[in-house]
Amino acid sequence: MKPHTSSPTSNVTPIKRNSPGVRTEWTVKHPCGHEVVHDLSGRPADRRAGFARWLAERDCTDCWKAARDTDSESKEQWLAAKRAEEQQAAAEWAARFDMPPLEGPERALDWGERSRHQLMTAAHAALVIEGTWGEADWAALEDKARTVTRAGWWIDQRDAEGADLLELLDAVAEQDRGTENPFR
Repeated sequence: MKPHTSSPTSNVTPIKRNSPGVRTEWTVKHPCGHEVVHDLSGRPADRRAGFARWLAERDCTDCWKAARDTDSESKEQWLAAKRAEEQQAAAEWAARFDMPPLEGPERALDWGERSRHQLMTAAHAALVIEGTWGEADWAALEDKARTVTRAGWWIDQRDAEGADLLELLDAVAEQDRGTENPFR
């Protein structure tokens, strides 16, 4: 009878150790001109050199953060300019099509106007330009839209499809209608 033997690897626990021959600290000269010592001991030994090369193609952390902060300021300026342009277009549209002013908290009024303008424009494109609606159908929808004066309702619908506007307007709750609602 043969003695019972196990596989030579079945009871072997691999030893975890940091490879002593591969360095863990790398001095990297960044494109921004700074030279930084990076501790890469948290990365597998076979990936340290490649990561150090990748780091050498980018600005150091401090310069990256400074550029990001500057970028966020320019993004904020761009966003403010875009919002002002959208707000002007929404106000001109509301005046042209006799839309009533919206009601609600001061901070929601501009957003509500922009949301109303965008949804009404999308609805016109979907229902009249690309769809089968005539001017009479559209005029009836506009009349329904004029009764909704709560800015928050328009903000809540900002992600709706234009083609869904009629159904949304049919479902409007009484508290979303204006105080001067001619259809009450």
